[in-house]
Amino acid sequence: MLMKRILASAQPVLEGKTVKDLVVGISLIGIQLSDGNVGIAYVLRDRLPNGCSVFSYGAEVCGKPAAEIAKWALSGGEDLQRAIGTAVLTAASASLPLEDDTSTNIPFNLDLRQGDTVAMIGCIRPVAEKLADQCRLIIFDEGVSLHGGDPEICPMERQPELLPQCDIVILSGTTTINGTIDHLMELCKNARQVVMAGPSTPMYPQGFKGTGITNLAGALWDGEKKEEIFHAISLGCGVSELGKYMIKKNVKAG
Repeated sequence: MLMKRILASAQPVLEGKTVKDLVVGISLIGIQLSDGNVGIAYVLRDRLPNGCSVFSYGAEVCGKPAAEIAKWALSGGEDLQRAIGTAVLTAASASLPLEDDTSTNIPFNLDLRQGDTVAMIGCIRPVAEKLADQCRLIIFDEGVSLHGGDPEICPMERQPELLPQCDIVILSGTTTINGTIDHLMELCKNARQVVMAGPSTPMYPQGFKGTGITNLAGALWDGEKKEEIFHAISLGCGVSELGKYMIKKNVKAG
């Protein structure tokens, strides 16, 4: 499983650190580690269980070893618990030497060629807008599909048919949270380039070696602006409202 590889790759930067603070918003989760680094992961709301006090494990997080909470990215009982583990991983990755994203007109410096078919799993609107006139773009988004669909979003049930036809695939980092990543990679074996993108992307290049994922396009966060970041998350803000604190990264996997 991919998440096992990522957790193993992350161990050196998790060791000796604890979780200092946590905020769980309706759109994002924020984590601060004892070294001051901040990480973020997306809240996949659509399949969370109903009821009050069903997420009480959040009160256990602060003070715990970062390596222990990071394991929730794999062992968590549902998407919120796994997202907390992922946020720990994104925070710890700030200790790694990761290259900045220098892309301009072509997102993530994709190896885009004439006639390419590109799939995006998890709609990232600004990226989709840039790609729309440069290729045949197919967008899948589970959250949109669960809530009645959108004419611009392809039905999820067509993934087994369409993904094997794609030259490039852009996977949201949230595919590591909802447990779909391993199955999706089976469907993307014919792709020339597979990019995992978005702030939930665990930025551990060695953990992706041999997986078929070619690039990681995630983000680090300005730890000195932790209070501002956490306050915005607590108010329900999303990534677009936090953009000024984001440091985009783009590295080769493996």
